[in-house]
Amino acid sequence: MKLNKIIIAGGGTGGHIFPAIAVAHALQKMIPSIEILFVGAKGKMEMEKVPQAGFRIEGIDIAGFNRRKLFSNWKLPFMLIKSFVQVRNIFKSFHPDAAFGVGGYSSFPVLRYAQQQGVATFLHEANSFAGKSNLLLSKKADLVMVGSQGMERFFGQDKMVYTGNPVRREIVESKVFAEEAFEFFGLKMDKPTVLVMGGSLGAKSINEAMGKGVNRLIAAGIQVIWQTGKGNIDAVPDAIRKQKGVCVSEFINKMSYAYKASDIVVSRAGAIALAEICASGKPSVLVPFPLAAEDHQTVNAQMLVSQGAACIVRDNEAEARLVDVIIELINDKAKCTAFGEAAIRIDKRDADQVIAALIVKKIQERNG
Repeated sequence: MKLNKIIIAGGGTGGHIFPAIAVAHALQKMIPSIEILFVGAKGKMEMEKVPQAGFRIEGIDIAGFNRRKLFSNWKLPFMLIKSFVQVRNIFKSFHPDAAFGVGGYSSFPVLRYAQQQGVATFLHEANSFAGKSNLLLSKKADLVMVGSQGMERFFGQDKMVYTGNPVRREIVESKVFAEEAFEFFGLKMDKPTVLVMGGSLGAKSINEAMGKGVNRLIAAGIQVIWQTGKGNIDAVPDAIRKQKGVCVSEFINKMSYAYKASDIVVSRAGAIALAEICASGKPSVLVPFPLAAEDHQTVNAQMLVSQGAACIVRDNEAEARLVDVIIELINDKAKCTAFGEAAIRIDKRDADQVIAALIVKKIQERNG
């Protein structure tokens, strides 16, 4: 029996959504007739980005644990019960052969229900510290695929495979010319350029540091491509947005253009952001999100630092240090070259195809 239908679950941020889409495209390439259905959280960005990529998605009523406002978590048990009912109805309608989870709270009810029904389940853990959902689901999963080495301490070795993290094909296979990339952002080719991004939802510390320091970058002859994240662009004064040498946007739809135009990248340290930076061969300044579960972004960032591909600025030091570090790195051509070469050595750009092939093979083995 081959794989005819699969549900892909997870989301909340681009770090979950874009790898899932990359794997979906790889599955389509392997099995053109396959039916793929995404399941995500209502109101989250997957409900927009997945259809834009050409796939169907069903939304469920689910939310994650709020670490900042603990009192708001009282309704989570009720949402979880409701989401299981919604997932049951989706399964009855779609009849999947397998379910693939990329992490995030919306993946848990989908993969758990699949396991209860005897449907093959596959997990991907992008970070170097396993998330709670994947830890719980891994016990009954057919296969756990990981983006970092040394994950045996979480999942054991019997059904874990190191695959790396999937990166969007538009970035891995980018054929963008420098001229069109700079023209797209309205910038000059003969000036050093920094790409600043705090993830799809933005990063408060990075945005505040940039707001106070962008004029210093311009004065130093450095151009800026700045993704503020959803809902944050209005906090950037018009005077900055209209300044020559600065391109500010809420979300960059053509990331391959942004990587092509940039000399260095400033970013949070989500696993997929790091995979894209490495695939692009860019030196980076990483500002890990300090409230990430088990501080996994710091662990992610340290992996790149230990291999000579990046430097770290702590979140609480961003306002004081980030602009200085950007100027110092971008003017150190030897260090930029060394960081970029190290990033390329870390890159594992065929992860989407490896994951798709493992899923297909396991389904074939499972069904004889």
